[in-house]
This record gives sequence, structure tokens and C-alpha cells, in this order.
Amino acid sequence: MTGEEAIIQGALAPLSSGFPGALGLKDDAAVMAVPAGQDLVVTMDAIAQGVHFFADDAPADIGWKALAVNVSDLIAKGATPHAYLMSLAFPSAPDPEWLARFAEGLGQAQSEFGLHLIGGDTSRRPGPVSITITALGLVPEGSMVKRGGARPGDHIFVSSTLGNAALGLKLRANAPETKMWPLEAHERTALIRRYLRPTPQLGLVPVLRAHARAAMDISDGLIKDLGRMTELSGVGAEIYANRLPLSATVAKVLAAHPGEIVAVVAGGDDYEVLAAVAGDQVAAFEDAAATAFVAVTQIGHIRAGTGVLVIGAGGQPMQLTQSGYDHF
Repeated sequence: MTGEEAIIQGALAPLSSGFPGALGLKDDAAVMAVPAGQDLVVTMDAIAQGVHFFADDAPADIGWKALAVNVSDLIAKGATPHAYLMSLAFPSAPDPEWLARFAEGLGQAQSEFGLHLIGGDTSRRPGPVSITITALGLVPEGSMVKRGGARPGDHIFVSSTLGNAALGLKLRANAPETKMWPLEAHERTALIRRYLRPTPQLGLVPVLRAHARAAMDISDGLIKDLGRMTELSGVGAEIYANRLPLSATVAKVLAAHPGEIVAVVAGGDDYEVLAAVAGDQVAAFEDAAATAFVAVTQIGHIRAGTGVLVIGAGGQPMQLTQSGYDHF
């Protein structure tokens, strides 16, 4: 085998093993039956060299991230990951060793999140390497958690901790300010790792379906993504800076450099869950998340009106220089 055939059958076809409808990636299409009583949830995200990953990132990390950012969208909808399609574009024939390591990272992510590659496309075109994935998930009929369901009085929750990836990106990019951060080498490595390998909270899938009024993932920054939720819901929101869940490492950076709070609330790349939960569901939501071994933190509330306010330590809205990432 040579050329495109070698890429598909040599590196990618093994990722379809275990999904009969993928037909070993040997046909022009895959076949998939949607189980009775289930809805199919479809999402698509692309990552490109120079925008979402560095040219010299480990290929396995790139593969992991390409799939994880799509799985993150499914999880926030309360959907169980099921399968995915992938389009790869290269400016020249990929190095076989790079491709093998990339497929290795995809395989690791597949095992972590429980889905298989079922098809896609490879092409050669000018420009940076880009990976586009369409991920498919399943939910019981009518139970997908939408982003537009938040109502005044709802409580705003986020999963895990925030800001690790945004600070990790600064470290990965060797931003000048990072030289002043009071961190040990292992702490810097851990932050970079969170940027390179996001780990969406799969355990929250049934929890969100049962208890969340609205949900989405945090990809472009907490403020921007919460703003998207509130705008579609026709409401406003207030969150409190002192309630934001922070890792010990991020807290150490903020203690020495308080201005980095902007990275925490607007930096993006967290791929954590943002959810609006009605007051009478809060206790059940927290209990179910704990049973799933996923940390969730209440950071504010939904209010009537418009816009997102971040309340600082003095009880006044913070004036932030940015709200999140925007491609355009």
C-alpha cells in the first residue's frame, strides 16, 4: 500500500476495530443504526496547527486533543459518545512515525471516552495541518441538554477547576510573564499538560440529563461561553471571582500576580462543563456529581436582564480587558 491507502489502512483503520458498521474503513461510507428510543447528537470541531496546537507538539497529544474537544461538546449535551468521523489535511505526505504517534493519541482518547473512528477523509492542500472531527453521541429521545434553557434564579455550576489550560498555554508559548511565576518545574509541567490533554468530564453525562436546565462546555473562556448561554436563554448572569474553583498551582500564580484572573475567566481551553441548575435540583445535582466522582462548584446565579457580571472581592463588578477567544 502507498499514499492515501497506506495512511488509512496502515494508521487509521485499527481505530475502527470494534465498530462493525465502520467496515474497516474500506468502503465509501459507514452504516450505523440508532437504537430505539435514542436521539443522535452531532457536533463538529476542527483544530489547526498554529491556532490550536504547536507544530512541535507531540503527535499523540494532538490526536488526543482533536478528539477530546469534540467529546467535550457531546458531554455537555448529556450525550454518551458513540463514534466519530475525521478529516485530515496535510500540506505534504505525513511522516509515518508522526502519523503512528498521532493515531496512538487518538486511540488513547477513544479508550478513555468510549467511541470509535468510523470514517472520514484525507487530503493534501496548502496551509497548516488541520484535523476536523465530527463526533456522534446518543441520548434518550428528547433529553439533550440545550444551552438556551437557563432561567432567572438558576444556579451556575462549573466542573473541576478553571484556568489551568490558559496558564498552560502561556507557559507552552514561553510568554514573558511566565518567567515571574513562583512555580516549581513540576507545576509548570502540570499546567502545560492540562493545555495539551484536556479531559472532559464523562461522568457528568447522566447527571446533566437528570438535573441541568442548560449546559455547554467551556472552550473559549468562561465569560464568553456563559455569555452565549445567557444570550440564547434571554437572561443575564452574575458570577463571583472568589468562588471560582482553582487548582493549588493556579491559586499560587494568582496570589503573586492577581492580573492573571483574566486568563482564568477568559483564557479558554478548559473544556469543563458549565451548567445552569434550578434551585430545587441543586442538592440532587451536587450529590449525583459526587457519586460520579466529578467535582462541581457553584460560582453564581442566573438573573433577569442581560450580560455577564464578574463580582470581585469588594463586591463590585470587575472591569475585564477581554471576555474570551474569538476566531474572527
